[in-house]
Amino acid sequence: MTFHPRMTSKVEGVTVLGELKWRAWTGVVADVWSVKCEPGAEGEYISEDPRLFVTLDKAGSGTFSVGLGPASHGAPGDVAFYPMSYIPAGLPVWGRGEGVEYLRHLDLHFDLAVLSHRFPEARKCGTLGAPRLMFFDDRIASLARLIAEECLNEQPLHDLYGDGLTTALVVQLFGIAQEQKRQRSQLSPRQLRSVTGYIEDNCLRNIRLEELAGLAGLSQSYFSHAFKASTGVAPHQWQMKARMRRVQALLRQPGPSLPAIASATGFSDQAHLTRMFKKIVGITPAAWLRDLCK
Repeated sequence: MTFHPRMTSKVEGVTVLGELKWRAWTGVVADVWSVKCEPGAEGEYISEDPRLFVTLDKAGSGTFSVGLGPASHGAPGDVAFYPMSYIPAGLPVWGRGEGVEYLRHLDLHFDLAVLSHRFPEARKCGTLGAPRLMFFDDRIASLARLIAEECLNEQPLHDLYGDGLTTALVVQLFGIAQEQKRQRSQLSPRQLRSVTGYIEDNCLRNIRLEELAGLAGLSQSYFSHAFKASTGVAPHQWQMKARMRRVQALLRQPGPSLPAIASATGFSDQAHLTRMFKKIVGITPAAWLRDLCK
């Protein structure tokens, strides 16, 4: 579901040209504005969502600046260098153009809930609430231009294209590094003996994960990761191998038919047993018996 940016503004000497072009991707709404600027054009803006402003093009030899007060702008920068500003949610900013006749810019509005969920590192580091005014980043500028082109594209590409561009921009904007994978803790020797012994004793019935986790005194999620870190396989795979050892023991005995063995070891029928036997052992029960008798 697309969220709707919420922004109020008071502008003087600014006229919007043409139809607003915009696109929405996961947690981001991007819109491209083309405006005519009168001498001394200025405006006050408040967005309820975090926003990135990127200048794309301009006409006129003047400068453009963004600041936190009507008379306290950030250091003016020549818009020929395409300055950009990140404004946190709810923070009022003022923009002013001096000698700028035309301006085209990209606004990226971020859904804070989606942003925080996808990139928790940014919230933990406090970067989502820190304004950055009148800065320049070459990678962000390149990505912003591609995003703007897609907004203007009369035949839009697949949404995955825009999602990829906006994701890359967010990662660059907030300096989000690859999270290092934590080494999963293993079960203690006592826990492992208890659990594997329980599986061996009960392998012919359906064993619930909560039973095994309870034996180890762990949550189900933590237990699953710890068991696999200890054994290299998931609990249900360990159980299936234990069940196959029971099948092999019965196959060694004279008398029992394959359908009877399937019923005794918890399989729905002979075909089910044969399929699982081949998957785990690598050959069918009949081929395994032939090899055993050689």
